[in-house]
Amino acid sequence: MVPFPLNLLGIILIIIGIILNSWADYLFHKHGTTVKPFERSSALIVEGPFQISRHPMYLGFVTALLGWAMILGSLSTFLAPLAMFLALNSLFVPYEEKNLQETFGSRYEDYKRKVRKWL
Repeated sequence: MVPFPLNLLGIILIIIGIILNSWADYLFHKHGTTVKPFERSSALIVEGPFQISRHPMYLGFVTALLGWAMILGSLSTFLAPLAMFLALNSLFVPYEEKNLQETFGSRYEDYKRKVRKWL
């Protein structure tokens, strides 16, 4: 159990998660590429939060869920961000990275060498 007032640190995580998602979403729209995970991207975005994570929207989702788990405070609530991380990392990320590799080739390889998958 996360005791009060320590659990209120979850608010900071939720805010960070929302900022990451909003910023990444803005860049997807700015570059005219899809946000949908199973559609091919038409632009390789390497600015903003994409400089610290290859998947900042997923990082934002998991971070916000972790924040909610902290606020709620019980051990079982931490299963949701863990389950989401495992699902994203094993189902969505490999598919997206394969598509990005096929679409952008060596540009994506260079980007992968510079930026970590999550953090």
